Amino acid sequence: MNEDKKKELQSATFERLLKHLDERKDVQNIDIMNLAGFCRNCLSRWYREEAEKKNILVTDLEAREHVYRMPYSEWKEKYQK
Repeated sequence: MNEDKKKELQSATFERLLKHLDERKDVQNIDIMNLAGFCRNCLSRWYREEAEKKNILVTDLEAREHVYRMPYSEWKEKYQK
């Protein structure tokens, strides 16, 4: 498999993970953290850190909005228990 196809599959897989998490708003970050050792906030931080490595400016809020599919403050208000 060439590098472009590999990155395309990895990107699609990441987007599928985000879609899955978006469909499971009932699952709290602490639940994910306890079971898997990472949560939505970790994913958003990793997203921002990878952007930084490529000299792409992504703020914490932008990264969280990408992962949460809405502004983080809105997600917290609606779904955080």
